Amino acid sequence: MEVSNIKPGNPIWADLSTSDIETSKKFYGELFGWTFEGDDDEYGNYTTAFLNGKRVAALYPYVAEMGGFANMWSVYLHTDDSQATAASVTAAGGTVAIEPMHVAPYGWMGGFLSPGGEFVGSWQPESHPGFEVLAEPGAIAWLEAMTKDFAASKAFYEKAFGWDVHMMADSDEFRYATLGDGPEAAAGLMDGSGFLPEEVPGFWQIYINVENVDETIAKLLELGGAVLEPAADTNFGRVAAVADSTGARFRLQQHIEGATYDADPSVAE
Repeated sequence: MEVSNIKPGNPIWADLSTSDIETSKKFYGELFGWTFEGDDDEYGNYTTAFLNGKRVAALYPYVAEMGGFANMWSVYLHTDDSQATAASVTAAGGTVAIEPMHVAPYGWMGGFLSPGGEFVGSWQPESHPGFEVLAEPGAIAWLEAMTKDFAASKAFYEKAFGWDVHMMADSDEFRYATLGDGPEAAAGLMDGSGFLPEEVPGFWQIYINVENVDETIAKLLELGGAVLEPAADTNFGRVAAVADSTGARFRLQQHIEGATYDADPSVAE
């Protein structure tokens, strides 16, 4: 569906730091039908991806000197005031990793670490509105933070970004919450402390909608991708965890009859 006027605090953009931008463009272009524009040296070869002419995501070459991780997706939350958000992040116990910067004429970008360890960005749009399409084949369908300190991250997103958090499951075995409730839910927060390896920090992950997960996996493998968790029917549809041809993790999601969309998408019934 086409989107506009994304609410403050909601995910507004996602981009991929890649060790091989041409390989990544080929992979996502052939798998999802994305086309690409940008790659201007002035902006570090930042390349916007489009689905049927609508902004869907972006790719950029990883630069080790700038820190961070190669071959990883990042998610940005909408803010109306980047400087105020940076101050709120600090007050909420987070860390400012990238001071708000003006990427003229597109908008203002900042980068932060939550107390749970995951990197999350902020985007204050000017000429670049963020996502123009979501939740249709080839577009991002869902975004969630995997945290190693659920309570701290929950409080962080509430205080720093004004999240209205709704608990969906709350036990030591499984803990999950959403930003918003029901059809208005815009993102997820999962407790990964029980299964993420010690050396793996928290992270945000994206789900890309497809018409058929199993057929998409077959093509993904032909393009050099990998399956990390096999496809399974869940409350959020048919879902699989995969990696692209450079190793960047994401999930595939297919709408299926009977999916309730009222619990964590990564756990099968």
